Amino acid sequence: MKLTILGAAEQVTGSMHLLQLENYNILIDCGLDYEKDSRQIENMFFPFDPADIDVVILTHAHIDHSGNLPTLVRMGFNGQILCTPPTAELTELLLLDSVNIFLSKQNKRSRSKRQGSGPQPLYLYKHVAETVERFVTIGFQKEFRINENLSVTFIPVGHLLGAAAVYLTVNDNGTTKKIAFTGDIGRKNYPLLIDPQVIPPVDYLVSESTYGGRLHTTDTTLEQKLIETITESCIKYPGRLIIPAFSIGRTQALAYALNKLFSKKLLPPVKVFIDSPLASSATEIYHKYQHYLNDEAQDFYEDKTELTDFKELSYVHDKRESVSISNYHEPCIIISSAGMLEGGRIQDHLYYNIQNYYCTILFIGYCAKGTLGDRLLRGDPIVRLRNRDLMVYATIKQTDLLSGHGDHNDLLNTVKQQDPATLKKVFLVHGEKRSLNYLADALQQENYNVVIPKKDEIFEL
Repeated sequence: MKLTILGAAEQVTGSMHLLQLENYNILIDCGLDYEKDSRQIENMFFPFDPADIDVVILTHAHIDHSGNLPTLVRMGFNGQILCTPPTAELTELLLLDSVNIFLSKQNKRSRSKRQGSGPQPLYLYKHVAETVERFVTIGFQKEFRINENLSVTFIPVGHLLGAAAVYLTVNDNGTTKKIAFTGDIGRKNYPLLIDPQVIPPVDYLVSESTYGGRLHTTDTTLEQKLIETITESCIKYPGRLIIPAFSIGRTQALAYALNKLFSKKLLPPVKVFIDSPLASSATEIYHKYQHYLNDEAQDFYEDKTELTDFKELSYVHDKRESVSISNYHEPCIIISSAGMLEGGRIQDHLYYNIQNYYCTILFIGYCAKGTLGDRLLRGDPIVRLRNRDLMVYATIKQTDLLSGHGDHNDLLNTVKQQDPATLKKVFLVHGEKRSLNYLADALQQENYNVVIPKKDEIFEL
């Protein structure tokens, strides 16, 4: 049995791992690599023939794990894609949105005589439709036999609705081996989502390490942070609070948290705009799969009949409504995508507000290196929007209380559920080098055999 780390090696995005058995090839995740930039042609090339892949197993819907599936299908993959039911529906939304982004960027470039037409989209709507046809859904904690030598079980890990660790039982030439891929590990007590569950004992573990060496804030609660920030931004001063948030996952968690605040009357009424059609569609899926949510969320829904909708909230559906928000002169909260500020309607809100002294921009998630969000967080005094250099006068803030990733201790504890005497190797992926090294050092002190793979590195298991 061979394992090849094809993506998210010494970086965060582009998750893709190849597990090769005798005459059978399994691909775990097939994500876009944002370090290469999803517009660039590098995402189109696979270090294998897509037709040789027998099955894909998808941990969750986020684009850095699912976003290159249509390219795989377009280039010859003809097998099944296994995932949980919510992951299938959320992935379809995100892949369709990716096509919208590809086409939008292509149209912008084609209108620029200086830049020319630019690269072609990685895939089109028809390729997404062909991809969705290949989804086969499996519930949590239900062993699914792929063939006589291979079975998979999805273990809940929080992080996102339907997100799972992949637990594989393999018959390798008469020897039973177990290997797990954590996907992205969530955190305990996260809004809406269940806590990560224990991964059964394995021989090999491929673990994410996004927050290696970093601890989440513990000196305040999400409720306290939101009250403090909204009071400062919208009540004490008549300004506006802009929150870049991923349309799927982060937006639903934030809307739920705000719903609880306003329901308890802990804040005076403040208008809230969610400017993302994708978020609206994703929220419907969250409601459809309420039985996948945590007990608190289910109890709240039974009491209030709405998880993420409340009097002060308005969903913005079309571009005209989105533009009109700039003319709304009362204090307000604007939640819009994308979370890293790379595309989406959030860029329009930034363009109109980045030089507004009475505007606060609150980041609630991770921003990959090189993204516009990362540049604002590191304090760049000037950013480029719509081909203009704009001074940054808005207040930039950040909180990790809505991060969907477990921190250093959560990652450490996930691995420590395994016995170091029987766990042969831990492969650390999906992290920047600093995070990988911190987590590796901590695990080695606990007597685990840790490997930080290079991209395309092959391991005999």
